[in-house]
Amino acid sequence: MRDRRTQQLLTLLSFTSVVIAAACSRPQINKVLVIGLDGVRPDVLAEVSTPNIDSLISEGFFVDDIRSKAQTVSGPGWSSTLTGVWPDKHRVTSNDFTGNDYASYPDFLTRLETVNPEFRTFAVLDWPPLGMSASGGPLISDAVDTKFNFNGDLVGYVRADSLSVAAAVRYVRDEDPDAAFVYIGNPDVAAHDHGARSAEYYASIEMADAQVGDLVRAIRSRPTYQDENWLILVSPDHGHRDEGGHGGTSPEETTVFYLASGPAAARGRVGGHPNLVDVAVTALAHLGVEPDPAWDLDGKVSGLAR
Repeated sequence: MRDRRTQQLLTLLSFTSVVIAAACSRPQINKVLVIGLDGVRPDVLAEVSTPNIDSLISEGFFVDDIRSKAQTVSGPGWSSTLTGVWPDKHRVTSNDFTGNDYASYPDFLTRLETVNPEFRTFAVLDWPPLGMSASGGPLISDAVDTKFNFNGDLVGYVRADSLSVAAAVRYVRDEDPDAAFVYIGNPDVAAHDHGARSAEYYASIEMADAQVGDLVRAIRSRPTYQDENWLILVSPDHGHRDEGGHGGTSPEETTVFYLASGPAAARGRVGGHPNLVDVAVTALAHLGVEPDPAWDLDGKVSGLAR
């Protein structure tokens, strides 16, 4: 016959096993971070030291030879990425956003707020039309719960990106967003000013990679991180000619990449060919939002494990 001490020990072990099993089986909360890297060419990205992006690639789905169907300027590029439709629908074909149809095709964060206001949405932006009324904006509407705007045109994009990422790090670490978008603009400016084969452009991508690392560490430092299932999506809007500049149809300008990383992401390159419009739709899907056919979205779910 077991003595009382042995019986108590067995009871404690049994209880502990139940608690551990319950914790392991507890469903995680899906969350998504979209990072926009303006003007980053995939072939140059492959040549530059980017340990943080490389780590995300190793933990996810990455395609680096996508031909964008949007005009190779930022207005249509980011509009397509964030709304999930091409310019014939959102009606932005240049960096003048006037005449857009964001009412019919809102950005994915606004779409989330429309579907369920309980979603906690966040954006940090330093190119004015993305978050403010400049040039017919904003692309990301004021329906988003929290939106930080910095003006890179006024303070320069090196400083503006630094302020933006610092604000995003604090918010992601300390608050509780379900969906976020962070824009990093300096690589585009460096390519314009110095060319896409310049030391300055390479350095700007390395700086952006460090900022991506800051954002990832902010996510992983969250006290609730173990109970969360974060999907990180990374994309540029267009490329650059070697001499700097874009807007044409050359492969250097039209070729972009798509990165989905995290536990929910597929590994390697499987299941079709993504494009810019897939970013918004994939973000929605990860949060359990199935597009209504009436939304008439062009994107599809790309890079998630089935």
